Amino acid sequence: MSFNTSSRQLSKTDEAPEDVPSQEVTPLDAPAPRDTVQTSEAETPEVSAAEAKAPETEAPEAKAPEAEAAEAKAPEAEAPEAKAPEAPETETPEATTDPEPKAPEAKDPEPETPEAEASQTEASETETPETEGPEAEAPDADAPEGEVEAPEQAAAPDPAVSDADTPTAPRPRRWRRVWGGWREKYPVAARVLAWTTTAVALAVVVVALLMPTQADKVRLAAFVRLPVEAIFGAALLIVLPRKPRIAVAAFAGLGLGALTVVNFLDIGFNEYLGRGFNVVLDWSLFSDAQGYLQDTFGKGGALGIAALAVTLVIAVLALTTLSVIRLGNLAARHTETATRTTLVLAIAWVTCAALGVQYAAGIPIASEHTMQALQFKAEQVQRTLQDEAEFAKIAKKDNFANTPPDQLLTGLRGKDMMITFIESYGRSAIEDPVMAPGVDATLTAENKKLTDAGFAAKSGWLTSATYGGSSWLGHSTFMSGLWISNQQRYRTVTAGERLTLPGAFKKTGAWDTVGVMPGVQKAWPEQNFYGIDKLYDSHKLGYKGPKFSWSTMPDQYALTAFERLVHSKKHDKPLMSTIILTSSHQPWAPIPELVPQDQVGDGSIYNAIEKAGKKPADIITDSTKSKQEYGKSIQYSVSSLINYLVKYGNKNTVLIFLGDHQPIARVSGNHASRDVPVSIVAKDPKVLDKIAAWNWADGLQPKQDTPVWKMNAFRDRFLTAYGSTPAP
Repeated sequence: MSFNTSSRQLSKTDEAPEDVPSQEVTPLDAPAPRDTVQTSEAETPEVSAAEAKAPETEAPEAKAPEAEAAEAKAPEAEAPEAKAPEAPETETPEATTDPEPKAPEAKDPEPETPEAEASQTEASETETPETEGPEAEAPDADAPEGEVEAPEQAAAPDPAVSDADTPTAPRPRRWRRVWGGWREKYPVAARVLAWTTTAVALAVVVVALLMPTQADKVRLAAFVRLPVEAIFGAALLIVLPRKPRIAVAAFAGLGLGALTVVNFLDIGFNEYLGRGFNVVLDWSLFSDAQGYLQDTFGKGGALGIAALAVTLVIAVLALTTLSVIRLGNLAARHTETATRTTLVLAIAWVTCAALGVQYAAGIPIASEHTMQALQFKAEQVQRTLQDEAEFAKIAKKDNFANTPPDQLLTGLRGKDMMITFIESYGRSAIEDPVMAPGVDATLTAENKKLTDAGFAAKSGWLTSATYGGSSWLGHSTFMSGLWISNQQRYRTVTAGERLTLPGAFKKTGAWDTVGVMPGVQKAWPEQNFYGIDKLYDSHKLGYKGPKFSWSTMPDQYALTAFERLVHSKKHDKPLMSTIILTSSHQPWAPIPELVPQDQVGDGSIYNAIEKAGKKPADIITDSTKSKQEYGKSIQYSVSSLINYLVKYGNKNTVLIFLGDHQPIARVSGNHASRDVPVSIVAKDPKVLDKIAAWNWADGLQPKQDTPVWKMNAFRDRFLTAYGSTPAP
C-alpha cells in the first residue's frame, strides 16, 4: 500500500522534558518540528487520549519534576508510528523534513554519575531533548513499502540499548582513591615518598648486581660501579610494551633475588668452609647446620634462626622483584629521559672498560660481576657433574688393593695403634699471634711430659681437603688416600671397597679394630667402609654429664671411657683404635677443664664446669674472643690426649694424631692455608726410624720449613714406610 507523509507543528511548550537530551541543540523558543504519518482511516485506528498518555519507559537518567509535567501536556498523536520491522529502535529522535527519510542517529546516554545528573538540570533550559510521546517516526529507507506497524507506546525500552550496555565511568579501587586523595592533600610528602621509593629500588638493584661473594670484599668501592647488566636491562624494558615489560621485569627481579641469596650463601661458606656454595652438592649441609645451631643455641634458638633465614629469603626475592618492576615502569613513563640516560651510561661503560679505569686495584668501574658470577656457577655445575664420573674411575685404582694380608704393615706387628683426630686443629693454632703463644707453650710442656715418660715424637704438615668444617671429608681423605673434597666424592668412596688405614690393619688379621666417636649421634653406616669392628658412639660411652655446645662430652671423659671400656680389657690381639675428639669444635664456648683422673666418673662432675663456662653468644660474633677461646680449646684437647698417653701408654703404643681441618676464617684469618699439624709418637725408636726420610721435625711442633704433603698422600707413604707391599 502507498502512503503520504505530512508535517505539522506542535504547539510551543514553555518547558522541555529533561529526561533525555536531544541530539541537536535548538533555540529555546523554537517550535519542535514533528513528522506524522497519515494513513487511511479504514486501516489505522484512532489513537485515543488515554493511549497518548502511555506510561513512560525508564530513561537512563533520572527525570526532573518539570519533565513529568511537560509530558502530561503533550498533544495526542494523530497517526501511529511507521516503523520498519528490521530498523533498530532508538529513543524518538527529532523528525526531519528531508525529502528522503533517513534513520535517526542514536546518541549514547551519558554515564550515570552524580556530576552527569547535576549537569542535566542546567542543560535542560538550553537543549531540546528528545520527546517520548507517541510521535510518528520517519520510516526507514529500507522498510518494505506498504507495511505499517501497529502503534506502539512511546519510548518503549530498546533491548539493544539496555542498562547493561550503557557505558559507565570505571570506579577506581579503594586504595587508589585513598592514595590519590592523600597525594592531593599532601603533594610534597607524596613526591618525597615517590623519590625515596625509587631511590631505594635503584639501590636494591645495584647492590644485588654488584654484591661480592667474600666478606672481606664488601666495601663501598665495590658498589660504586657501572653494572653492564643494568644498562642492558634498562634498554630492554624501555622498548617493551606494558604487559611484556612487567613480565620480563618480574622474571628478572626473581632471578636477581635468587642470585642475591646465592651470594649470601657464598659469603657464609667462604667464611666458614673457605669455599663458595656449590649449588649441586651443598644443600645436604643445611641439616648439619641446623643441628649445629640447635646444639649451640638450643631448639628454640635454632628454630628462630631458621625462621628468620626463610623470612629474609622471601623478603629479598620480593624486594628485588618489586624494585625491577618499579624501575621498568618509571622508564616507560619517561621514555625520552630514560633512553638518554641509558645511552650516556652505555657510552661511559664502554669507555671505562676500554681504558681499564679502576677505583682501586681489582675494582674496575665497568662491572660485569653478575655475568661472571652466573658463568662461574654454570661452569661449577658442569665441573661437579663431570667430577662424579671421573672420581669413580680414580677410586677404583688402589696401589694396595691386592696386597696379601701377610705383606701389610709388617713393621708395626704387635703394636697398639691409635689414630686420633683433634677437631679444627690447624696450622693457625701454632702460628697465629693471638693463639700461638698459648698453644706453643702447651705443645712444649706436653712434649716434655712425653720425653720424661720415654716417648718421642716427629711432626709435619698435611694439607686438608676441607676447611672450617665438614670434618668427615678430612677423616676420609686421610684414611682412604683419596682427595675427598666434596659430599659427592664422600658418598662415592664410602659406597665402595677402598682400603683404608683401619681396614688395612683389619685385613692383616693381626689387630682388633675399634672406633671411639663421641660426635656420632645417629646411625653410622660408614663403619663397615672404614673397617671398624666395634664402634663406641655418643650413646655407648656412658656419659651422664652436660653437653659442651656441639661437643657431646669432654675429650678427657671420652679417653677415660676408652680406657675403661676397651683398652684396659685383656685382648688376644693388639688394638687398632680410631678416636675422634670434639672439645675443640666451634663455637668454643663453654670449654671443659681438666679434672683429676680419679674424679672423671660418669661425667657428672662437668655440670658445674659447664654452667660456669662462657656462652656461645659471648664470643661467636667477636673475632678476637673467638681466637682466644679456640686456642684454649686446642690446649685442652692436646693436654687431654698427652695426659692419657703418658698415663696408659706403654712400649708398644704408637699414636698418630692430627687436625682434620683449619678453623673458620674468622679465627684462622682470610685466605689462610689448609695445613694442619700431624705427629707420630712412640716409645720404640724403631717406629720413628722408619720415617726418618720424611724430614719431619722433632717434637710435637712442626717447623715452618717442615715439608707439607697433601693429606691424601699420607696413607700410601705410611703403608710403604711400615712394610706394606704395593699390589694394585
